[in-house]
Amino acid sequence: MDLDDKESLPGEILPVVIIGNGPSGICLSYLLSGYTPYLSPEASHPNPLLLSKLVEQPHLSLLEQDLEYLCEGLEGRSSNPVAVLFDSLLLPDSDFGLDYTSPLEWRYEPERAIPHLVLGKGPPGGAWHAMEGSMLTLSLANWMELPGLKLKDWMREKRRNVRNDRATPAEIASYYQHYVSQMSLERNFACGTKVTSVTMQPGNQEGSPPCWRVMGLQRREGEELGDGSSVTEEVPFSVLAHNVVLATGTHDIPARLGVEGESLPFVCHSFWELEAAISRGELDQSSDPVLVVGAGLTAADAVLATHHLNTPVYHAFRRSVTDPGLIFNQLPKLLYPEYHKVHQMMTQQQHQSSPPAQDRTQDPHHHTTPLSSSSFSPSSSSPPYPGYLSFPCHRVVEFRPDRKCVLESDSGQRTVVQVSKALVLIGAHPNLSFLGDNGRTFGINSEEPITCRRNPIEVDPFTNKVVAADGPGMYAMGPLVGENFVRFLKGGALAIASNLAKRQREGRGEGDLAADRLMDKWVDRQVTRQTQAEVCVLDL
Repeated sequence: MDLDDKESLPGEILPVVIIGNGPSGICLSYLLSGYTPYLSPEASHPNPLLLSKLVEQPHLSLLEQDLEYLCEGLEGRSSNPVAVLFDSLLLPDSDFGLDYTSPLEWRYEPERAIPHLVLGKGPPGGAWHAMEGSMLTLSLANWMELPGLKLKDWMREKRRNVRNDRATPAEIASYYQHYVSQMSLERNFACGTKVTSVTMQPGNQEGSPPCWRVMGLQRREGEELGDGSSVTEEVPFSVLAHNVVLATGTHDIPARLGVEGESLPFVCHSFWELEAAISRGELDQSSDPVLVVGAGLTAADAVLATHHLNTPVYHAFRRSVTDPGLIFNQLPKLLYPEYHKVHQMMTQQQHQSSPPAQDRTQDPHHHTTPLSSSSFSPSSSSPPYPGYLSFPCHRVVEFRPDRKCVLESDSGQRTVVQVSKALVLIGAHPNLSFLGDNGRTFGINSEEPITCRRNPIEVDPFTNKVVAADGPGMYAMGPLVGENFVRFLKGGALAIASNLAKRQREGRGEGDLAADRLMDKWVDRQVTRQTQAEVCVLDL
């Protein structure tokens, strides 16, 4: 859709604008498009208490039921109660490797649809399109699927076998893009958009309630040149909405260490920079070691990719290898053999700090030991993983122009390593620059930046409304509220859709009817000449 930079006429206010077109935004769009979950007449469920609650009012859709009541007594691997509820209904007892049939059936009821617009920088699927295409996803394939389209069924059409019940990021990205098309959601999606501001518009004297103005730029293909290429231009747009949903994910801005020398050319902050260096032939077994900083799954992928080249690897991370918070200590070994291998490497081949020289024991914090690449064998003459050395409980102190990095242990001892590249893979932050103070005031701790794990946006657990929003009708979902896994972010979509449906039932005023008229015009004006890579057309 093309979003023209026109002021909306009086009353032409969209009910919902969703910022972000990843799996969060796609799932919410599905629920807002009239696809409605009901308890199936043949329903069974391994949790008899939950099933007994559902059968009390089987004629009501899940969107009409009391979610807080249904959530009581449920436990799961998410701190969000609605996420646990929806996951339990979509994938009953999947934590135990069981394959129960979902007790839900989905009915298409277009009269329930709430007009909405989904804005995204790229094609539907969000950050999945930017992820490396050969690694396997952490989650099982069915955990990545969205309601109404079995991922395994779709994957079987693409290839004969499903490896380890897991998929590659490239396959997942393709699935999400296909999902939007298969479910006829394209008319709600405006791709190639960058939101620059979201502000509250006060109500007017005629009694119109406050609403949100969403402004930004949309990338479009402009005039065609003589060689067949075209000029890309960015066109401003401005839309009004009664409700705004923040669903941008948290992969926009790589986290930084904040140490001296971090901006030097050999220091990278994304896995894709490693991929590019490999494709350019910059790394091989004769290269100086690559330093990988971080103990998450992306850092593990970098260790595997570098080790596969027989390039030496130094691996530094802040936690102990036995820390229960370390992701590797939470993964079943049989399901994730490659990550178990990395954890073995981290455990078995640790750097052994040498005691400080006698004349320096009084000031161990300034004792620095240079480490050569010949020090890879920690205690054995034939280590099981040659060319790898871990530095648990270490932090980076400094990067130097001569490609030397200074590491410091928890005890204060410093080690200098010579490297060819350094990969700082310690997570990422969302880009919320379109909000005042980058959305910091929405966090659980308003003094800190928004991060998925340490400081997510604070929302009501049963509606996903942003607690500290400066106006009504602002929601957040997905990684922004601490839900990193697709399996659980679907609960945020249910909470928001349920709350919007409840508000729609409680009071349908002129503003809603005007929004319906706007949606009718919107659909009538659609231009269907899009391919997967094109942007469809909308005039507002």
